[in-house]
Amino acid sequence: MDILSIAVGLLFFLNAIFAGIIVFMERRDVHATWAWLLILVFIPYLGFILYMVLGQNLTRKRLFHWDGIEKIGLKDLINEQLSDMKHDRFDFQNETSSNHRHLISMLLRSNDAVLTQDNHIDVFTDGVDKFSQLLADIAEAKDHIHLQYYIFRNDTLGKRVINLLTEKAREGVQVRVLYDDMGSRKLHPRHFQTLTEAGGEVGVFFPSRIPYVNSRLNYRNHRKIVVIDGKTAYVGGFNVGDEYLGHNRRMGYWRDSHLRMRGSSVKALQTRFILDWNQASQDKTIHYEPHYFPDMPPQGEFSTQIVSSGPDTKWEEIKNGYIKMITSARDSVFIQTPYFIPDASLLDALRIAALAGKDVRIMIPNKPDHPFVYWATYSHMGELLNSGARFFIYDAGFIHSKMLVVDRSVGTIGTANIDVRSFRLNFEVNAFMYNDDLGEKMASIFEADQALSSEMTPQRYQERGMWVRFKESIARLLSPIL
Repeated sequence: MDILSIAVGLLFFLNAIFAGIIVFMERRDVHATWAWLLILVFIPYLGFILYMVLGQNLTRKRLFHWDGIEKIGLKDLINEQLSDMKHDRFDFQNETSSNHRHLISMLLRSNDAVLTQDNHIDVFTDGVDKFSQLLADIAEAKDHIHLQYYIFRNDTLGKRVINLLTEKAREGVQVRVLYDDMGSRKLHPRHFQTLTEAGGEVGVFFPSRIPYVNSRLNYRNHRKIVVIDGKTAYVGGFNVGDEYLGHNRRMGYWRDSHLRMRGSSVKALQTRFILDWNQASQDKTIHYEPHYFPDMPPQGEFSTQIVSSGPDTKWEEIKNGYIKMITSARDSVFIQTPYFIPDASLLDALRIAALAGKDVRIMIPNKPDHPFVYWATYSHMGELLNSGARFFIYDAGFIHSKMLVVDRSVGTIGTANIDVRSFRLNFEVNAFMYNDDLGEKMASIFEADQALSSEMTPQRYQERGMWVRFKESIARLLSPIL
C-alpha cells in the first residue's frame, strides 16, 4: 500500500470521526442530521468543509445584548402582562385578541413579545406604493432614521434611498443603515461614502473577515425594519432594489406584503433594530436615550405582537406561532409564501386542519428565484392536496409575500418564509396581529391574488413528468439544510 492510499484512507477515517462527533454533539434536528450525514458520506472531503461553513450551531452563543432594555421598562411590562394573563385579569381591547389569549401568552412567555393595543397599521402589497410612502416618511424625519434590510442594492432605488438619507444626515438627523453581508454581497462601503461623510453610520451584519470568505454565511439577518423618529416603523418582505418595483424582466411584477406601523409596536421594532445594530457595530453602540422611545398618544385600535426568531434562540418562536394559529382555526387558513418547505410539525398541523374540514389554501409562485428551493416546495404539495388542502400558483408575477391569516381575524406578516431556513437559520421578525377588520383585509388580499392564480389540483399534480419528480425527490431529501 503506497503513501497516497494511506493518506486518503486516513483522511476519510478522520472525516468520518470528526463529522460524526460534530453532528451528534450539536444535538440538531434529526432530519438535518441525516441530511448532513448523507452529504458527509457521499462527498466526504468537500462535505466536511461545507459542514464547517454551513453547519455551525449558534444556539449556545449570546449574540444580542442591550442594557437599555431595563431602562425602557420592558421586563417589568412583560412580567405584568404575564401575571395579568395568568390570573385572567388582562384587559384585552377586542374579542379577537381575547380569543387568542393562549397564542398571545405563548409568544409573550417564549419571546418577550409584549402585546400592544394602540396601533394603526397599513398593509402594502405593491413596491411602488410602499417605497413612495417610506421615502415620504424619511423626508419628514426630524430626529433619527434607523434602516435595516437583508438586501440593499446599489441600483436606481438604492441610490435614491442613499441620497435621501444623506440629505437628512446633512440636516442633522441621525441616520443608521444596517445590512446583511450575505444578502447584500454586491454592496461595498464606498457606496455609502457620501452618507458617512455627512455623518451617517453604516453597519454590516456578520461581515466577511476575509474577502469572499465568510464562515457564517449560512446565518443571515433576513429582517427588514425601518424606524423613523421612534414613531413610525416598517416591517415586511420588501428589500431595497429595483426588482421590488417590478423592474426585473425575468421575475416580472413583484408581489409582496409589508406593514407601516404607528403606535406602541414601534418601540418593539426599535428595540429589535438596536439589538441587531449593537451586535453588528460594537464600536458604535447605541445607548439608551429617551428620544428613541418618545411618548405617543394612541394611534389606533389594532392589537399586535412583534416576534423575533433566529438560530441563537431556544425556541422556534415564529414557527410555533404559525402552528398555534393553524391549530386554533375554526374555519379557514390562508397562507402566502415564496418557499413552502414545512417541517413535520407544521406539515402535520396543516394536514390535520385540512382533514378536519377547514378551508386550507396555500399560495406559492409560478416561477423560482431559487430553483432548488422551488422544487422542494413542490415536493411537499402532494401530501396536503390528498388531505384536502388547496394550492394556488400565482401567475401575475413573482409572489414573495409572507402572510398567514386564520378565520379572517388573526394574521401575521413579516420576513419569515415557511421553510427550515427561516425557522432555524435566519434571523427573522414578524408582526402577529389580532383584529377583525385587519384580518378581513388580509383575507381579501389573498382572494384578490387567488383570482390571478391557477389552482394546482390533485389530478394536475399527478401529471408531473419523471424528471420533475426526480428533482423534487432530491430537493426534498436535502430540504432540512436548504
